[in-house]
Amino acid sequence: MWDGRKFRTFNVIDDYNRETLAIEVDLNLPASRIIRVLDRIATFRGYPKQIKMDNGPELISLAMAEWDEDHNLHLEFIEKGKPTQNSFV
Repeated sequence: MWDGRKFRTFNVIDDYNRETLAIEVDLNLPASRIIRVLDRIATFRGYPKQIKMDNGPELISLAMAEWDEDHNLHLEFIEKGKPTQNSFV
């Protein structure tokens, strides 16, 4: 940003049809907000069987692990240092 602060984005893309389901932008995106976005998407799309994501601290948190277990999902993480494995963004 103009004042030197960094911003973050959380992008949810359907790999099958490359449809963008959500984009959240803010100075920080804690796990609780990520979960809220995923639940909002699930209200009209249903919960997926698997979610592929990077290794950001909010995505590898205990809250995400509990959310994953509660909804019987599989979280697949890309290899650390390999951003091209999640290259739609």
